[in-house]
Amino acid sequence: MTTFSLEGKVALVTGASRGIGEAVALCFAEQGAECILASRKAEALERVVEKIEGLGGKAWACAANMGDLAQISDLFAFAEKKFGKLDILVNNAATNPYFGNMSEAPEWAWDKTLAVNLKGPFFAIQEAAKLMDAAGGGAIVNVASINGVKPAPLQGIYSITKAGIISMTKGFAKELAPRRIRVNALLPGLTKTDFSKALFESKEIHQHVVQEIPMQRHAEPQEMSGAVLYLVSEAASFTTGICITCDGGYLA
Repeated sequence: MTTFSLEGKVALVTGASRGIGEAVALCFAEQGAECILASRKAEALERVVEKIEGLGGKAWACAANMGDLAQISDLFAFAEKKFGKLDILVNNAATNPYFGNMSEAPEWAWDKTLAVNLKGPFFAIQEAAKLMDAAGGGAIVNVASINGVKPAPLQGIYSITKAGIISMTKGFAKELAPRRIRVNALLPGLTKTDFSKALFESKEIHQHVVQEIPMQRHAEPQEMSGAVLYLVSEAASFTTGICITCDGGYLA
């Protein structure tokens, strides 16, 4: 019988202190997973842990900068010490420090964006795969973006990294399939989060983007969690290497 239950599963969600990461963590906990929440700021994570525990779930906070390989290693060491395995990884942490033309972008913006958005997820998957072997397999979801398919104005570097995430997802999916590790990607469209606040602070920009969306609205973070739940659950047991787009029809 097809099930979306995550009972007995250990899940690690990066960028879990807010937005899509927080919504996914809450969804996983509701389905019975024990959740490790990662983000740069421990205080923000504790707020989400308290929310999950208040709903009867189980969660642990582990501060980590996903652009720092030493901190990534420590994060997975925590998971191994605590549980001895890992069933689910959601690579959600991302940054977009530069909003402007690519032709004028400074080197620091390139380096920081690629470190967090590409380097971090790549080495997180390496670490996760080792722990998933101990669990007999697992599921990984990389949060990419519709910008990885259709680059957005003034978000060129960010769009490049998200295109890289899509390619990385397909490459790891083929490589890890024999180890019973599935790797898929979520491509969110315009979603109301602190991360995308620049697109909401300007009424003109927001209206322009929404007009391009057939559903004529933006998404809320919790509207992304169902797709991620499917991808990590037994319902998607034969699904790997795909990108699920949740964008209100924007790319249709």
